[in-house]
Amino acid sequence: MLIVNNPSGLAHEMPEGHPERIARLETVFAVLSDVDALREEAVEAAEADVALCHPQTYIDAMRDAQPTSGMVQIDADTSASPGTWEAALKGVGGCLLAVDRVLSGAHKRAFVATRPPGHHAERDRAMGFCLFGNIAIAAQHALDRHGLDRVAIVDFDVHHGNGTQDLLWDEPRALFISSHQMPLYPGSGAVHERGASDNVMNLPLPPGSDGQAMRSRYESHVFPRLRDFDPDLILISAGFDAHARDPLANLLWEDEDFAWVTRALVDVAEEVCDGRVVSTLEGGYDLQGLGGGVLAHVTELEDRNG
Repeated sequence: MLIVNNPSGLAHEMPEGHPERIARLETVFAVLSDVDALREEAVEAAEADVALCHPQTYIDAMRDAQPTSGMVQIDADTSASPGTWEAALKGVGGCLLAVDRVLSGAHKRAFVATRPPGHHAERDRAMGFCLFGNIAIAAQHALDRHGLDRVAIVDFDVHHGNGTQDLLWDEPRALFISSHQMPLYPGSGAVHERGASDNVMNLPLPPGSDGQAMRSRYESHVFPRLRDFDPDLILISAGFDAHARDPLANLLWEDEDFAWVTRALVDVAEEVCDGRVVSTLEGGYDLQGLGGGVLAHVTELEDRNG
């Protein structure tokens, strides 16, 4: 498999005490250092790549908002520093690179270690620590530029991927599935939110529910829907804030639950799309929980490589 690292994410600063901090990416790099995988460094996406999902007016506004020194607040939860623009563009670029490598046959699976995350960024609105919709742009890239017929995204971050849902709402070739705690930020992700072409599936999970509850919902809802959709590629928004240790939410998953869901998604991918999976980092704010979850996730991607 391939690991795509975005070291520019280490220069993306947030205010002191912010949960989406540089130490997150340092932790991920450290736990993956001994994983037996090939590695590439993320390349910077062009603005035309970002424009697959975001209007140019929004891209211009984000570029113009980047400070040359200090820090500026983009929204209530999201700030930018002098290193943010490059980190965000390389986050998009890293996901596109991973898709290119997997679809070329050079690798069967890939994981993108990056920050800032992306799944809360809506079409013309940064929010929830996110500037650009990394995974949605990757899906559109696979559809429009590689000519795939169908792409599925599974988002197991504890927060609903409202941005991915917004960006792909009108895209019938993309299936978006999100499991998430409800109620919780950002307040979206109800079952009745189904997309313009019945291409969205939301699985709200109650606070305090554990990995066993997740496994039951995935077995009864997610895996059958993926098989029915029969995608050419599965993308994963891999957030690790459903971990029992995480301070921002109240689900009770453990490392083995992240291993289980990864293993099961790889099994489905082997059935429907020759095992092709691209995963990218989203949330996870307790460093121990993040490190353990990421290692469990990537080990399953790597171990199942055959």
